[in-house]
Amino acid sequence: PTTPKAPTGAEELEVTIERLLPGGVGFARAGERTLLVGLAAPGDRLRVRIERVRGRVAFASIVEVLAPSPVRVEPPCPYFGRCGGCDFQQLNYEAQLAAKVEIIRDCLRRIARIEPPAEIPITPSPAVWQYRSRAQWQFERGGRRLGYFERGTHNVCDVAVCPVVIPALQETLERVRAELKEHPRDARTGEFEAVAGDSGVMLWPPLDEETDDALAREQTRSIGGETYRFGPDCFFQINHTLLEPLITEATRDAEGERALDLYCGVGLFTLPLARRFRHVVGVEGNPSATRYARRNLSDAGLTHAEIETSAVGDWLTRRTESLPPIDFILLDPPRAGAERETIDAINALAPRHISYVSCDPATLARDLHLLFERGYRLTSLRAFDLFPQTHHVETVAHLNLSLSDTKVDLQIHQRARRL
Repeated sequence: PTTPKAPTGAEELEVTIERLLPGGVGFARAGERTLLVGLAAPGDRLRVRIERVRGRVAFASIVEVLAPSPVRVEPPCPYFGRCGGCDFQQLNYEAQLAAKVEIIRDCLRRIARIEPPAEIPITPSPAVWQYRSRAQWQFERGGRRLGYFERGTHNVCDVAVCPVVIPALQETLERVRAELKEHPRDARTGEFEAVAGDSGVMLWPPLDEETDDALAREQTRSIGGETYRFGPDCFFQINHTLLEPLITEATRDAEGERALDLYCGVGLFTLPLARRFRHVVGVEGNPSATRYARRNLSDAGLTHAEIETSAVGDWLTRRTESLPPIDFILLDPPRAGAERETIDAINALAPRHISYVSCDPATLARDLHLLFERGYRLTSLRAFDLFPQTHHVETVAHLNLSLSDTKVDLQIHQRARRL
């Protein structure tokens, strides 16, 4: 199997990888030390080199694969190990899915401090290659290298072919490379954002100087009967093949009078929620995303939903006391998870039902622990493999309020009296 290069001059030793941990690193033991090894597979016997040590934990890189794991495969990408993108290409797809489920379990046990469900279903991606509909390509100042950052650095890994982007983005990558080779532009270095939708690929900044800014910055995608406008300067999921089942799961059993959609982006969940509730408020800190969200609601004729442009924690802190009772809260925060003031406000609002959409099992578990302390109970958990060939995984957790908790009963009673 392909072996990533490692620097010289450091301690080397032989280890066996027991399992993969959150972050996608392999776990091994060496005497009293714990070793964390990147780009490993469970069951690998490796010669590794120690890169740095923190207490009894050592971080190591692979020097040689002595005996490959049965789940190890040859990575098809020629940049594997150097490019900082995909870190699970060394695993067959079944092993990738299994590792992601175990990472979720590990986070629930260690961080949320609960025993995970006996079964955590994971929905595989219909496409395990050529699935990314969005890419960010770095361009090296003063040079002609175009691609992604190298692993652990800000050096540009020159990439001619990316096996995880959809064909239309690969064609765009080739076009940008040809243009930069023909016309190097020192004044326009930095990065390109390429986003695909129903009308093709949108590139920003455009290669054509005369391209209309508004046209270059807008894209659309139809999902589950809804049409969404979005741009390169706001978040939209990269794997469009799984968005319909993700929306279905996240809004499952959502019902009542009022709902909040926190970190709503361009309204991916706001629109379907507005078809279930009499009043919906979406809150998002990115002004560009909220402009698109309002347009998406307007285009759909959904006039009983509103969008607030604000940091979620700030908005909730200001509005918690004045909001009417909330039946359902959906939150889809960035990888860092929800801010503490957001979780505190959700606990104060005490909705009967919470749907938490997360792209990081560790921060999900951290926030779930705070919700569990206030009487919420996990009713279902499902994973979606939106990011094949990487350790990242999307998870949807549903929580209901346990009315047997006397503290929560008191909280609801006090809130009802206040209203």
